[in-house]
Amino acid sequence: MFKTLYFYSLALLLSISVQCQSTVDTPLQKINILSKLLKEASGITYNPEASALYVINDSGNDAEIFQLDLKGNIIQVIDLPSIENVDWEDLTYDNNGNIYIGDFGNNDNDRRDLAIYKIKLINTKAQILSKISFALEDQKAFPPKKKNRNFDIEAFVYHNHHFYLFSKNRSSNFNGTSKVYELRDDKPQQKAKLIATLDICKDEKDCFVTSAALNHKGNQLVLLTYNKIFVADQFSADFSALQLKKIKLEHYSQKEGICFINDSTLYIVAEGRGNSQASIYEFKLTD
Repeated sequence: MFKTLYFYSLALLLSISVQCQSTVDTPLQKINILSKLLKEASGITYNPEASALYVINDSGNDAEIFQLDLKGNIIQVIDLPSIENVDWEDLTYDNNGNIYIGDFGNNDNDRRDLAIYKIKLINTKAQILSKISFALEDQKAFPPKKKNRNFDIEAFVYHNHHFYLFSKNRSSNFNGTSKVYELRDDKPQQKAKLIATLDICKDEKDCFVTSAALNHKGNQLVLLTYNKIFVADQFSADFSALQLKKIKLEHYSQKEGICFINDSTLYIVAEGRGNSQASIYEFKLTD
């Protein structure tokens, strides 16, 4: 999962309008209801070497990683007692088998302690290899005015020694955009560079970006919302050339995590809400 991305200075930054191809309606398949231990599942990733899924909960839950089989059953729970789950929102991984936890949920747009943790899982234990503490370079107020609250982050991918983060737009004058930020993987403290702004869609109830994933070849990107997947085929380093295909899932729920199992199979987790139970789903991509 690697990519190279050209640096754009903030002064030259342009808002990028994503070209959405025709909508494709494809059935979403429920695999299982998740354990009550995962009622607030917020992120998922897959390690192909171990054939294992890893899932986390978001804020208010313990600092734990859950290893699941492909049926959604818990294999083991791995404690991380030395770190805090302030608001864990997404997971990604690298080709060396390391897992990254995105502790950057920022519902109120007022956090100053955003972080990414690099984790090495060894049998039933987890070794914390590093922590990246960061701020978003264009955020000057904590919180900003309600009309400018586009600093919540719930989605990221790892590629070519960089992280790419996608904002969840909570601004009162919602315009359907998601900002893209870049971080290096080798600096413990840094500012995330704003490199692009994507026009996702205009429906405030269903255009929040809640998770992202790259396939194992690193050439296909997916972005998740509550009822849609946006797919960028032939993914390249240039966000200005990004074209997204919108896929309606015809199934509205609080979907919070997405990952590739292989190039044609996605797994999705949704947290429980009201009478709806936390669940895990499979979705097949078609050409």
